[in-house]
Amino acid sequence: MNLAYVKAADYISEPVNREPPSREAQLLTLQNTSEFDILVIGGGATGSGCALDAVTRGLKTALVERDDFSSGTSSRSTKLIHGGVRYLQKAIMKLDIEQYRMVKEALHERANLLEIAPHLSAPLPIMLPVYKWWQLPYYWVGIKLYDLVAGSNCLKSSYVLSKSRALEHFPMLQKDKLVGAIVYYDGQHNDARMNLAIALTAARYGAATANYMEVVSLLKKTDPQTGKVRVSGARCKDVLTGQEFDVRAKCVINATGPFTDSVRKMDDKDAAAICQPSAGVHIVMPGYYSPESMGLLDPATSDGRVIFFLPWQKMTIAGTTDTPTDVTPHPIPSEEDINFILNEVRNYLSCDVEVRRGDVLAAWSGIRPLVTDPKSADTQSISRNHVVDISESGLITIAGGKWTTYRSMAEDTINAAIKTHNLKAGPSRTVGLFLQGGKDWSPTLYIRLVQDYGLESEVAQHLAATYGDKAFEVAKMASVTGKRWPIVGVRLVSEFPYIEAEVKYGIKEYACTAVDMISRRTRLAFLNVQAAEEALPRIVELMGRELNWDDHKKQEQLETAKKFLYYEMGYKSRSEQLTDRSEISLLPSDIDRYKKRFHKFDADKKGFITIVDVQRVLESINVQMDENTLHEILNEVDLNKNGQVELNEFLQLMSAIQKGRVSGSRLAILMKTAEENLDRRVPIPVDRSCGGF
Repeated sequence: MNLAYVKAADYISEPVNREPPSREAQLLTLQNTSEFDILVIGGGATGSGCALDAVTRGLKTALVERDDFSSGTSSRSTKLIHGGVRYLQKAIMKLDIEQYRMVKEALHERANLLEIAPHLSAPLPIMLPVYKWWQLPYYWVGIKLYDLVAGSNCLKSSYVLSKSRALEHFPMLQKDKLVGAIVYYDGQHNDARMNLAIALTAARYGAATANYMEVVSLLKKTDPQTGKVRVSGARCKDVLTGQEFDVRAKCVINATGPFTDSVRKMDDKDAAAICQPSAGVHIVMPGYYSPESMGLLDPATSDGRVIFFLPWQKMTIAGTTDTPTDVTPHPIPSEEDINFILNEVRNYLSCDVEVRRGDVLAAWSGIRPLVTDPKSADTQSISRNHVVDISESGLITIAGGKWTTYRSMAEDTINAAIKTHNLKAGPSRTVGLFLQGGKDWSPTLYIRLVQDYGLESEVAQHLAATYGDKAFEVAKMASVTGKRWPIVGVRLVSEFPYIEAEVKYGIKEYACTAVDMISRRTRLAFLNVQAAEEALPRIVELMGRELNWDDHKKQEQLETAKKFLYYEMGYKSRSEQLTDRSEISLLPSDIDRYKKRFHKFDADKKGFITIVDVQRVLESINVQMDENTLHEILNEVDLNKNGQVELNEFLQLMSAIQKGRVSGSRLAILMKTAEENLDRRVPIPVDRSCGGF
């Protein structure tokens, strides 16, 4: 990739900290510093970017976040680093110079982000299938213009595929009426980890950054020279302890995304609202729904929106929707939006691929903060770019924009801060500045992890892609497995490469809760809510050891994390696919077959099975399973919550599985496996069973 516009960053001083200081040390810095140059409110991508931009210019910088870094919109994106093909289309069709500039800027920022965090990002080919001959030249011209606007920062040239070649690359694609396809390139990243890398890099350069620090009010003082009342800091509250103290600063920056207006109203209760929140829902499906290295773009859904269908972390992401919503710190994906996405996916996949509701492994909603420019005469016009607003009291608000342009947004914001508050600082130095883990990363780094530490190859690749050159520190913490191979690296859950050492390391990365760990230090919650729930007890136990949690605290963390999975990550919608009102639509032969399977467990024909029945069968086939896990498995199917699974509940489950509303039921898999093992057992002849004695 030719990154012509990115200059070498050799004039930037090295980080002042080899590792980010602990949260406790950061809190002391916040308390004991008489005055900062910059105080940033908000630890999303933009806020963290502002802190990094400011501190690398030599400004004394602080950042506070009410929740965790990237807990909001920044972790709930489509995971793309892109200029925006559809924005370019609109720019051309409507001769909109603002949209054109936004696309051009985003394409430059895309190149920079791929360069400074190579472990967390990579180019991704995206296919645009064509089903009408006239669309082929139309789309081809548009995509070629996209390449042209990128200029020397074009990742790879787009190209046209014939029908047969398109199906080779994307065999799940709908074949009927397919003419061909166009493939173009954009970037993809691990959004929450990218956000965290920005915040950690800022901390290493000397910014006092703290999550779980809520701004309860803004501080103000009268400027003796002008007589004007100016914002001079914030009253902050440690959400974890309840402690409050003042953080004073020459300039306060509001980078709170969807919560922009709430901070603006702290400054001026009569401030007009500028944020128009829009909810974007995404779903995650098994990896077999898409090729491992090819995405898909649906340019015109049934209601005119755009849907991406992308491989990510060996799974498949589909989304997004775009609907007006209320601002909330806990957005919930709706069943309506989930089904809308599934229906659009069905339109583009072969009829051989059954798109099942039960294959939705996770779902989330992110709130995009669309904004109107308060300085614009047309207050109803939504700005597609970012807006930097300066209030009469000097509060600087940065809002709007997109993930890809976080760095340029931060640069514009700090430029405004320097000018408005007469701060002494030079130009931005973040172009080409490596983020945490990126400097010494290489595509073959994982091999050293395998060779030096005895990690599984899959785990080593995951660590290298998540932590970059910091992966060695995680590997050093890895527990011995007690096996011949791998030597170290005990997994948190069998089907994902996350290991226990990441929990300990995650605390060094400011993880304070179990939710932080399952959603943003690891991405389990975004990949498979059931797997995340299975890993929770062990995660809580490991965090409890490091953070000295008592039993009450552990239980509280467990319950909070389960609630997060249930509501915010789609577990509720998933579980509602099987209810006590679910009908049984099975053929008589199927009912007989499933009754036979059920009675392998319900040996005395009492009409229900309990954990004791399951344990008895498992023992007979020499399978051991933790009792708590068994309780969880039965509870998933125990619709009336009476502590037992009745025959009718089991038949409802099997009917829902056949209809595609439910998939991956642990009880169904366990019972089928047990039945097969029982049926394979051959009776031992009397003369070989000591029966002759």
